[in-house]
Amino acid sequence: MAEYSWPSKEDSRLIGKRHTRLDGLAKSTGAARYTYDVNLPNQLIVKALGSPHAHCKVMSVDVSAAEKTPGVVHVHVLRMPKKGDDGVMVYPEIQTEGELIVAVAAESEGAAAEGVSKIKVQYEQLPVFADDDDLDAAIKAGRTKRAGGKITLEKEPGDDEDEEEFEEKEIARLFKESAHVVEGHYGIDVITHCCLEPHGSTVEWKGGKLNAYLSTQNVSKTDDGFAAALDLTADDVDVHCEYIGGGFGSKFRPDYWGIAAAEISKATGRPVKFMLTRDQELKIAGNRPSGYINVKLGADKDGVVQIWDSQQWGTSGYDGGGVSDSVIPYVYRPKNYRRVATSIAVNADPQRAWRAPNHPQACAMTQTAYDDLAAKMQVDSLDIFLKNLANIEARQTAEVYTEELKLAAQLMDWKAKWHPHGKGPRKGSVVDGLGIGLHEWGGVANSSSVLLRVHADGGVSSYCGTQDLGTGTRTVCAIVLAETFGLDIDDVKVNIGHSTYPESGASGGSTTVGAVSESHRRAATDALARLFEKVAPALGAQPGDLEAKKGRIQVKGSPSKSLSWKEACSKLGMSTIEITTNYERGNKTNLSSEGVGGVQMAHVSVDLETGAVRVNKVVAVQDMGLIINRKAAESQIYGAVIMSIAYALFEQRIMDPKTGAFLNAELSDYKLPRLGDIGEIVVEMYEPESQRSRGVIGLGEPPVISGGAAISNAVCNATGVRVPVLPLTPQRVLKALG
Repeated sequence: MAEYSWPSKEDSRLIGKRHTRLDGLAKSTGAARYTYDVNLPNQLIVKALGSPHAHCKVMSVDVSAAEKTPGVVHVHVLRMPKKGDDGVMVYPEIQTEGELIVAVAAESEGAAAEGVSKIKVQYEQLPVFADDDDLDAAIKAGRTKRAGGKITLEKEPGDDEDEEEFEEKEIARLFKESAHVVEGHYGIDVITHCCLEPHGSTVEWKGGKLNAYLSTQNVSKTDDGFAAALDLTADDVDVHCEYIGGGFGSKFRPDYWGIAAAEISKATGRPVKFMLTRDQELKIAGNRPSGYINVKLGADKDGVVQIWDSQQWGTSGYDGGGVSDSVIPYVYRPKNYRRVATSIAVNADPQRAWRAPNHPQACAMTQTAYDDLAAKMQVDSLDIFLKNLANIEARQTAEVYTEELKLAAQLMDWKAKWHPHGKGPRKGSVVDGLGIGLHEWGGVANSSSVLLRVHADGGVSSYCGTQDLGTGTRTVCAIVLAETFGLDIDDVKVNIGHSTYPESGASGGSTTVGAVSESHRRAATDALARLFEKVAPALGAQPGDLEAKKGRIQVKGSPSKSLSWKEACSKLGMSTIEITTNYERGNKTNLSSEGVGGVQMAHVSVDLETGAVRVNKVVAVQDMGLIINRKAAESQIYGAVIMSIAYALFEQRIMDPKTGAFLNAELSDYKLPRLGDIGEIVVEMYEPESQRSRGVIGLGEPPVISGGAAISNAVCNATGVRVPVLPLTPQRVLKALG
């Protein structure tokens, strides 16, 4: 079996360098064809009616007027009352505003919308609960359930002691002996995925098989989703996704509206385009859970936390849920801690994985308490964050975090800018401050297969059922192949985005770059070995003595004994090297690894009269093992930092507490940052050989995690007051300032 490895830093010609994305021009000029851009001949357009109520039963549906609307071709009822097996009528229960009830297919968008407007539905409204931040109200409404908890103490009870009584006494003793005790409330609201390209698909049937142009981050497995729902086999479905306009964890499956599109297409015998409207996108196509927490911590005289005690709550929608307690407290993990979690069910759509599930919330809910410790002690937050690295539970080491904190501090000019909380200089009504957050993530490579062909004319092409979620997947594949073959990136042709290609894992959890790097490096290494066997006789050498460099196959260290790439490939004669290589997630490998860390520091200004927060600068230091495309990796971090600023200062789902209505489910109302809100972003890759030698580790998630905590802590440093819940809107800042 071949030994797969990466070239050293000195020998790498392409890997680790800065490369412009292969599809950058197509995307920036509008030539890229997204699912939303797919229009098939003779297609129907579908619009859907969503529930106007957050909690109700559907008592009757009348679509007769819609069916008679000019241009309407087909009406598809998704939620219809019907008799059960016992003969009793069953009325569908709706648990969230916007859930789709009827879909109308028409010759035009206008006709479909008019048809939707003529649908008559009778509802029976049911009690609504929407206050996910109010634990007492949720308990009173019967909307809570225990969602986890854990107690860990250094000391254990004696054989004759009551365990619970011992724990209470031990926790009380630890707090009593603490030199510093901090109590605080922290939180972070629900936000939505807000994909620029809404969920949806364009589908058509040909010869009993389904072609689905689907906006998805899971090309290889959504064919199974269609097949299971439509009583097909997966080989009867071909999912296409060349480009995707955002997913962030919300586009792993066809969804029921995708299945409905296929059913309407089959019923009408025509292609169907069914994309959600913007308000439907925000209401039913993905959100991130909320989290709120009451914390009490005790620290020794040096500021090292000895005891942590917290009670958290939050929601993931009508199924309950919330932020997992397993990541509380985040990264920092004192030797003594107690955490209790409560789930709250509200009348809203269930959560979907959002970039680094649980981690941004956990970081913002807990590392703020560590910063409040620094504020109470009136010491430098950086010292507290460094000292508490003695007690962490993370997938990166304290030594790496220490170096990253020092590096970030240099880039921020921390020492020159820092001041005790609330005691900095004031310019008119504006004060400024510094804050820190740090994070961890897994990033293991997903499973991936690739079909690689090397042709006798020198052509190289690969076929892989992966997708480009925004990570520059095509370019990564091309870099790895070109590096291995000693070619330029433009010399290889990368094909992705079809479920008929060899299977590759979904883009979720920062697993894609590792996955395709594994499969493409393996395939190219194997193909090159086959080519060496064909070329060796012509060079009078053994296959093991050859190498690929600068567009030639040569005897190692002897460029004069060489053939050009095309001359070498011509030795294949009438044959083609065709290799399918597979990497299984979790297998031991030299090419990829898991476990990264990172640090972010924020410098903000706060207007004490208006409550407005402005981000002046964010420094992001990140390790990620081996970097394949430095430019794309930097872009990932820039984007993640901007996303952090968005949820730290702007984004929140606002629900009417009485009706459960999503009040800001349009981009005109759902606030996002503009370019002028971003400030300066400094990105620094932490890539000493000790990290590079670990191989490729996913990057997509980690840099979005700690920015929220860093900004919150910076606002606290500026004002001397904790604004407890993100986003830090002007209203919340002014309320905290009193």
